[in-house]
Amino acid sequence: MTSIAELSSCLTSSYPARTLRLECRANRNSTGDSTSEIAASRGLIRAVTSSIATNPTTDVTIGTRFAHKPLKLKIPITIAGMSFGALSAPAKEALGRGATLVGTSTTTGDGGMTAEEREHSRILVYQLLPSRYGMNPDDLRKADAIEVVVGQGAKPGGGGMLLGQKITERVAAMRVLPQGIDQRSACRHPDWTGPDDLEIKIEELREITDWEKPVLVKIGASRPYYDTALAIKAGADAIVLDGMQGGTAATQDVFIEHVGIPTLCAIPPAVEALQELGMHRKVQLIVSGGIRSGADVAKCLALGADAVSIGTAALIALGDNDPHLEEEYRALGTTAGAYDDWHEGRDPAGITTQDPVLAARLDPVLAARKLANYLSVMTLETQTIARACGKSHIHNLEPEDLVALTVEAAAMARVPLAGTDWIPGRAAAPGTHKE
Repeated sequence: MTSIAELSSCLTSSYPARTLRLECRANRNSTGDSTSEIAASRGLIRAVTSSIATNPTTDVTIGTRFAHKPLKLKIPITIAGMSFGALSAPAKEALGRGATLVGTSTTTGDGGMTAEEREHSRILVYQLLPSRYGMNPDDLRKADAIEVVVGQGAKPGGGGMLLGQKITERVAAMRVLPQGIDQRSACRHPDWTGPDDLEIKIEELREITDWEKPVLVKIGASRPYYDTALAIKAGADAIVLDGMQGGTAATQDVFIEHVGIPTLCAIPPAVEALQELGMHRKVQLIVSGGIRSGADVAKCLALGADAVSIGTAALIALGDNDPHLEEEYRALGTTAGAYDDWHEGRDPAGITTQDPVLAARLDPVLAARKLANYLSVMTLETQTIARACGKSHIHNLEPEDLVALTVEAAAMARVPLAGTDWIPGRAAAPGTHKE
């Protein structure tokens, strides 16, 4: 990360610079895509404002469109759906505890809700997936919101698989599946086939929960403009938009590497759909897929998102890939910081495993504190950037606060190339400036 001082070294004025550099990565090793970068820059016109601004507030409310009890979050960062089965029971508990410590939500994932997760999560979102594994109306009512999963950023249009070594007696019982047998998740819901049917399904979910719970719709980023518009038409309270950088341990490499579009370029068309239908900020947009730092959060919010969601980053925060387990990672043929064979169920950290010996290594209380620290730092970084841009609330970040450092990033984010007013495919040519 380039520091503010380095960016300001070419300035001759002694006035404090209001320039921040944020890097948006959207690369895939196999395709050789280049790294994308955008930057936030505020000049003298906002300098005094940002110098005296109070720490920007970070509260977010999700589900204000129809739900009687919308989610009230203290920070704009939530925990994405990761199943019990893919993760150990202590890991699910730790995610709930960590989210609760900072006042945000966590999400169940495929396979149903565990008692530990519900007990230790102040705000729990229940995912309704095509597989319907572990789904029952009682758990829907126990949840604080429902997320209908249409697609996932790492595998839009595809299903998933949980290998047999993770199908323990408890996992099998929750999913009503045979123990030790590979479990395949469907790619489409069994009881609806399009947006009209989805509208009926959402109304059914509202009736089951007495119209109290927000109903979110999660889409994998592929055609975000149309999918967002259709989700709004179907009656969604909020939309979760998952870019291709989103993680998974439940699909084939060809999906992970070659299907879907980057998070950066998925946000503007989704926001455009919301704005055209008069629903921006009324139907909340939650963005996920490759979010790692407060800078990533700030960029998503500036492009029009209401909140973000993290998955893989949360697992690392819990303690996965911890260097103190280096010897055991080497025994698996990898190294700490590079281990991602989470589907195999041999995770030394006890997070992505169902092995009772390994799972017992994870202290959910300690892991929760680590996660809470990480979420707190991400939030503080977001606030720092928003304050430097002269904002009193993180939602006041806007596209005007951004410029792109590459032509590719400018085209994807629909913001001007730095030093010009040029947005590729629009407006003026490179090198021109407004008077």
